[in-house]
Formats: sequence, structure tokens, C-alpha cells
Amino acid sequence: MMHGRNAGKKLMAVRIVKHTFDLIHIMTKKNPIQVYVNAVMNAGPREDSTRIGSAGVARRQAVDVSPLRRVNVAIHLMTTGARLASFRSLKTIAECLADEIVYASEDKNNSFAIKKKDETERVAKANR
Repeated sequence: MMHGRNAGKKLMAVRIVKHTFDLIHIMTKKNPIQVYVNAVMNAGPREDSTRIGSAGVARRQAVDVSPLRRVNVAIHLMTTGARLASFRSLKTIAECLADEIVYASEDKNNSFAIKKKDETERVAKANR
């Protein structure tokens, strides 16, 4: 857990993940670890753009994303989406994270991570 009042609370993070996996099992009747792996596979962007600067002119260049960065970005996007969904909401962070993981594993567009991945890949395609 990061950001302000949640910083450094590992026990709270472990409890949230346990509740999330319980909810995923109840919602999908599947192994929650496999659902999570599918979500990480679907939510990681395959292509990104980087800044290439020479002689004072900076332009964007499309690049492939390494496998480790794909996993890290996917996890970051899912947690960010869950955090934004639970902020000022009646749903708990565990419920929002479970929804985000299930939507991402099914490749649905109402997942924050899938929306951001599509946006990143669209920008990279424009900068080829």
C-alpha cells in the first residue's frame, strides 16, 4: 500500500488481497490465482512510446515493452483503477480490486487497466 495514510501498512495490504481473492473465487467459481494471471496478461501494454530528443527537438518513438515491465505496468494499472474506484465510494478496496481483476481477466473495456492499455497502444501506433 502506498500514498499517504496507507503507506507502509503491509498487514492491511495482505488482508485486502486475501479478501480480494475470496471475492474473485465467489464471483467466478474459478481459481483466483489463474484469474489474476489472466488479468496481468491482458492488462499489460505490448507497445509504448518514448521520447527521443536530438538537437533540441523531442519526438515520440514507438517501442516494444519488455516482459517484466508489462507485468509491472499491468499490476500498477489494476491497483490504480481499484484505488480510484473505491475513493469516496461505498465499495471497499477489496471489492473494487476484485472487480478490476475480473474485468481485466475477461478483457472487458470497463476495466481501468484495459482502457489505459488500449490508450497507450493507440498512442504508440500513432508514433510509429
